[in-house]
Amino acid sequence: MKNLKGACLFGQSGGPTSVINASAAGVFLEALKHEQITDIYGAEHGIKGILEENLVDIRKEDVKELELLKNTPSSALGSVRYKLKPLNVDETDYKRILEVFKKYDIRYFFYNGGNDSMDTCNKVSKYLQSQNYECNVIGVPKTIDNDLYGTDHCPGYGSAAKYVATTMMELYLDTHVYDTGMITIVEVMGRNAGWLTAASSLATLKGLGPDLIYLPEEHFDVDEFIEDVRKVAEEKNDKVMVVISEGIKDTNGRYVSEYLVSLDRDSFGHAQLGGTATVLAGIVNEKLGIKVRPIEFSLLQRCAAHVASGTDIEEAFNAGKMAVKYAVAGNTDKMVVFVRDEESDKYKINYELVAVEEAANTEKKIPGEWIKKDHTGLTDDFYKYALPLIQGPSNSPTEDGLPRFAHLKKISAKK
Repeated sequence: MKNLKGACLFGQSGGPTSVINASAAGVFLEALKHEQITDIYGAEHGIKGILEENLVDIRKEDVKELELLKNTPSSALGSVRYKLKPLNVDETDYKRILEVFKKYDIRYFFYNGGNDSMDTCNKVSKYLQSQNYECNVIGVPKTIDNDLYGTDHCPGYGSAAKYVATTMMELYLDTHVYDTGMITIVEVMGRNAGWLTAASSLATLKGLGPDLIYLPEEHFDVDEFIEDVRKVAEEKNDKVMVVISEGIKDTNGRYVSEYLVSLDRDSFGHAQLGGTATVLAGIVNEKLGIKVRPIEFSLLQRCAAHVASGTDIEEAFNAGKMAVKYAVAGNTDKMVVFVRDEESDKYKINYELVAVEEAANTEKKIPGEWIKKDHTGLTDDFYKYALPLIQGPSNSPTEDGLPRFAHLKKISAKK
């Protein structure tokens, strides 16, 4: 829908990243340039902020603070895990969303998130169309899991991958200082796709990578795992580095972390994972009698802005910027995607669009041919894919030796 004039609304959803706010900066700073965008609002805690009419007036923020969002981790507006029920089950939320959109004359809606967030984006877009309410809706991708369909990679992944690889190198040096053996099991985020765990193998290029890697793309067998560890321990004087995805499952489809406790589930119905390294550490210690240290990167891998990839920051910002440009040009019901230019001698991407419903709830996994069958790492194809994404310093501003993050006033826009 072209020539729309009205306000724009931006929301964040799902797990935060170290560059999610760079996308917010891209949306806000670009929106300020367009006359047809009359007001700029941010929804606190994503779709819940819309339902509860908790909107903030972005035009009342200092431009300097909006610029600082580029290097500020986590979700500046607050995130949420809230799943809209299917329209044919309950129309309540949809009616409320339309009511708020009409009240604030929202004609441009941008939603920043991963698979489930794109599902929300798609549902809202389709409902508005069914009600003949003109509003251009664009999804802005985000996820350290890197599993969104239709895009070469996702904003947030490059920085998280850089953190994982860098920390693996540091851990390797630390765990190899003593003349006694120790098996280190590192747990990395990744429910069904192992992109982030695979990033640990980048440390191998510097001779400081893991000995064994286990991804959720393949079934996990505890007995085979113990035998793999035993072999490496015999070769390396009991010094073994293992990296596992939190979402590894056995041949029965059961999460390994379930061996210890029953799993809670979030509002999207996803299992709350964690503790897999602890479970395996106990089994390894019992079977092999060697000292074992489990390490869970947990939230650190998604908020480490101090080692963010410069490339990731730039691309995340441009994803938000291009979302606005595409929306103003009349596009709707789409998601911004990165398309790698295979013709270019150097790494280069183009910013294009795919139907948001194609990205909703569809997971992209690591190609099987990129995974070494002996669990020792990834192939050169993965290295060629991932290395360009972690390039460049974060150039984060500091004050008194500490990061200078954005401080938004978040002045209510309630009418």
